[in-house]
Amino acid sequence: MGRAYQNRKVSMAKTSDAKAKVYSKYGREIFVCAKSGGVDPDGNLALRGLIERAKKNQVPTHVIDKAIDKAKGGGGEDFAVARYEGYGPGGCMVIIDCLTDNPNRTFGDVRLCFTKTKCKIGTQGTVSHMFDHAAILAFKHDDEDTVLDALLTADVDVSDIESDDGKITVFTTPGDYFKAKQALADSFGEIDFDVDEIQFLPRGSTAVSGDDLVLFEKFLDMLDDLDDVQNVYHDAEF
Repeated sequence: MGRAYQNRKVSMAKTSDAKAKVYSKYGREIFVCAKSGGVDPDGNLALRGLIERAKKNQVPTHVIDKAIDKAKGGGGEDFAVARYEGYGPGGCMVIIDCLTDNPNRTFGDVRLCFTKTKCKIGTQGTVSHMFDHAAILAFKHDDEDTVLDALLTADVDVSDIESDDGKITVFTTPGDYFKAKQALADSFGEIDFDVDEIQFLPRGSTAVSGDDLVLFEKFLDMLDDLDDVQNVYHDAEF
């Protein structure tokens, strides 16, 4: 897989009100996770991991608590996951993950981003078959063999593992995400993960340059302006 994931996932919210956008996106995701899986982080491992990531991104405690309290009430918005796929400028492949309370509105907004930048939105499965859906755990450690042994002993399906400059990066299936984290915690104690998430990793790359690169940046900026967009994955290489 290599380290393509480091520059093929676009963190939304690059504008001047970036912090507010980040807070809003995490708040929405925490609300959905707590509402569907329970508000107790000890019993909802997905929520616990999400809260840890939010804190790493400096999301204030009151934003996290507000989202969880909102989920406790059981009311409020009813967000659903929406995923869109297509071809961006230069023929690069793009996957866009959203959380929406109005799928028709979100589809229209995302489609407009495609059409205004001469891109083509596709149906489900258009490009996702060219990506690997993987859990990624990266942390400071210098013994790849020891880490791999701990994971295999716990029957974790490790698809790849890398060691680079004192950091280990583990790639596993999304289904083994929590098992992998538990195995690492059992073997090495509490770990401060540099990367702790599930992503789409492209199997290849598409070179994007010149006018296509300008359009691609416009495309990302337009998606960034949409509150419903959570993550964007692509195979573009600049």
